Amino acid sequence: MSDKQNPEEFYSKLKAQLHDTSSWPSIYLYKFIIVSSAKKIKQLEAIFDNMGAVIKTKESSNGKYTSLSINVSMKDPDSVIEKYKEVSENIEGVISL
Repeated sequence: MSDKQNPEEFYSKLKAQLHDTSSWPSIYLYKFIIVSSAKKIKQLEAIFDNMGAVIKTKESSNGKYTSLSINVSMKDPDSVIEKYKEVSENIEGVISL
């Protein structure tokens, strides 16, 4: 999401795209980039804890950032969006892709 875009507008468009492109429940792939910090990585992993999520991490070549790819079964587009909101509200500086 760009800084100039209204978050509610962004989530509304995302919801429509998710409805149009997937049948639910579905496996959804979240991708995030955060500053390499064990605390932030654990915070992000905790948000998807007990959901059966498969989480892969990869550190950037200079070690400054870590990307996380999270595959998890979600029941509907609203639950996908709620997780995005939970991540952005709880982890400072996270980039959602």
